Amino acid sequence: MNLDKQIEKYFGLKSFTSSERKRAITCFNELVRLLNTGNVRAAEKVNGEWKVNHWVKKGILLGFKIGKLKNMSVNRSFRFFDKDTLSLKPIKLNDGIRLVPGGSSVRNGSYVAPGVICMPPMYINIGAYVDEGSLIDSHALVGSCAQLGRRIHLSAAAQIGGVLEPVNSLPVIIEDDVMIGGNSGIYEGTIVKRRAVIAAGCIITGSTPVYDIVNNKIYRRTEKQPLIIPEGAVVVPGSRSLKSEFCVENNLSVYTPLIIKYRDEKTDSATALEDALR
Repeated sequence: MNLDKQIEKYFGLKSFTSSERKRAITCFNELVRLLNTGNVRAAEKVNGEWKVNHWVKKGILLGFKIGKLKNMSVNRSFRFFDKDTLSLKPIKLNDGIRLVPGGSSVRNGSYVAPGVICMPPMYINIGAYVDEGSLIDSHALVGSCAQLGRRIHLSAAAQIGGVLEPVNSLPVIIEDDVMIGGNSGIYEGTIVKRRAVIAAGCIITGSTPVYDIVNNKIYRRTEKQPLIIPEGAVVVPGSRSLKSEFCVENNLSVYTPLIIKYRDEKTDSATALEDALR
């Protein structure tokens, strides 16, 4: 039986016999191995469109389901307790990853490509995919199943939300050469197309309308597709006034991300990655 069929089978069980749990753990461990190598992904491009691999997300959830709480403490001072199915990723020197000392964690079942830089403390969760040359800065999060392309700069304290449930939901996807500013957050299956720039302090969720003042357009999530930030868009925090009588009386407005321009030579020079760091 193929791995995806086996995972579907065990994911559907409400309880496990001892032998069923052992077989389910074997399936989960094989999925983790494939996720670690990047040969399987929670989402991937098919004919130019991003599609979620439901069975992969089910397999990750299966790992939580069958796991038992285990003492993973380093010593008496550093105490940790987690599911026995969810260990740290076994990173080696020849993997070519710069994992700078200082409290970072990379969970097993995530793909981190050669040339990625991990600045402390940062966190990459299970199912995530981080491609070559990307920088995950201090206090940044790459959530479960999030997909990051090549040469991403995820600045300090930036958050890429994880989407495990529901299993049919697309995770957050950041395409190649995107710059994400500090203290920003991308959530709820948003797709940020290549070469976009998300300014510091921007919060973008799947339900956030994004106003393009260059092209006089509004980008929203629909029933058929997620919120998509266009290629090369430069997004900054903004606001729009509220029109009810109460809001007008009290001069109230609501936060709104704005596309104020598209990348040009000036933007490229301001967001250029320093090869020496890599």
